[in-house]
Amino acid sequence: MLVVTRAFFRDATAEIEQAVQAEPDPRQRIRVYLTGVGTAMRRHSHAFYDDMVRYEPTAQIYRKNSAAAARRVHELIEEGVRSGVFRALNGHFAAQVVAVTIDAVQSGLLLERTGLTAGDAFSELGELLLDGLSSGQGALESPSTAVRSPRDQVSTPR
Repeated sequence: MLVVTRAFFRDATAEIEQAVQAEPDPRQRIRVYLTGVGTAMRRHSHAFYDDMVRYEPTAQIYRKNSAAAARRVHELIEEGVRSGVFRALNGHFAAQVVAVTIDAVQSGLLLERTGLTAGDAFSELGELLLDGLSSGQGALESPSTAVRSPRDQVSTPR
């Protein structure tokens, strides 16, 4: 099981990075990355996934790769911020949300609560993340210019 798990993550990482490097648009690079992770995670059965997360040596490999995925998405977000595709204000926050989400997928908590597979969760994360990070028309107002209501709820000034 260890050999298979290591090979799975090694091969998936190489394939995903090749696709990311071929994509010139920083915004789409995140989509390519997370969709690639989703596609890779869908390649194995539910039984394999369950065995991988329940057997501590393979669970450690998964945790290590999950942490690497969170770091990689953070790098891709920072590239997007530098190029002006993403709002700088939310780049670090988004990277932390991705890290927490990846941890929740890896632990099974998010999968249990949503009914998604790990592959589907990573693909959905890419869609959610990109729609929330887009700069340009329709971008949400910065939280620093929002007005707080008496109950400390953020509201947009009119």
